[in-house]
Amino acid sequence: MRGGVISGKLNEDNGAISVIVPDVSVVVPVRDEVESLPLLLEAIASSVGGNFSYEIICVDDGSTDGSAEYLKEQAQIRPDLKAVLLRRNYGQTAAMSAGFNYAIGQAIVTLDADLQNDPADIPMLLAKLAEGYDLVSGWRHKRQDAVVSRLIPSKVANWLIGKVTEVKLHDYGCSLKAYRAEVVADMNLYGELHRFLPALAFIEGARITEVPVRHHARRFGRSKYGIWRTFRVMMDLLTIYFMKKFLTRPMHVFGLLGLGSIVTGTLIGIYLTFLKLALGETIGNRPLLILAVLLLVTGVQLFCFGLLAELLMRTYHESQGRPIYRVREVVAQNVK
Repeated sequence: MRGGVISGKLNEDNGAISVIVPDVSVVVPVRDEVESLPLLLEAIASSVGGNFSYEIICVDDGSTDGSAEYLKEQAQIRPDLKAVLLRRNYGQTAAMSAGFNYAIGQAIVTLDADLQNDPADIPMLLAKLAEGYDLVSGWRHKRQDAVVSRLIPSKVANWLIGKVTEVKLHDYGCSLKAYRAEVVADMNLYGELHRFLPALAFIEGARITEVPVRHHARRFGRSKYGIWRTFRVMMDLLTIYFMKKFLTRPMHVFGLLGLGSIVTGTLIGIYLTFLKLALGETIGNRPLLILAVLLLVTGVQLFCFGLLAELLMRTYHESQGRPIYRVREVVAQNVK
């Protein structure tokens, strides 16, 4: 980019110049924000247009207020705008994933369409990215939201996510983030995983930092997200924890639990056998007998789950040619 960040370049295909790669792609998920879109597009252009080559990718996630029509109209007259219109409402994670897929910039910036994120902060995030980080996350340190319904649940969620993922950020929920394009290319999004992008990037070995950004009160419409999302976020948090700990070695969790269950069931069985053969006691009506059988059956099942998970992980990596490691750089005299 210009100004000491990352410079724009041209893709080459067998010596032929094919397409101009912009310095930055600004990805904006949109749902029912037609009132804020004109101001948002101009604010983004004013913020990055002077120092960077850029593109704006607005992904309409099933809007019903005319947002899709406005974006379609503007995309036909604005060379910096690409409108991606989804067939229905799929959710913010899907909209963000679609934006990533259509982005071609060397850096990718995401922000909400409601003008609560300030596009004027984008150059600051890009400058931080230029210091060698792979992901720069915004921190709404003076957040303009309701205390009970938004701020308190957010603080609890940020603390819990940080504990589970070991990626300590003040504000996982802030959509204003900057990524190197190669980091985004390594991540597949499902469920509510857009909230966990820093944790997913950390799994891929990304260098992550956080910077304070501005946050404004909502000017138009109302929030599309409420506290009901908490339960889905909790389920995805468990997914992230498993991916972080056992993505390439699922047998270590299923096999260990299965082995523990089998050993415990076997020991109980030996004890009951001793009571029956040595002491002549009746064991048919003992709850321990049922527990021993249950533990043995459960242990075998968990062990089999571990084997199946190992096969699935091998298929996942090998079918995509996806290595189990990530190389940051190679340094040698004969490497160019």
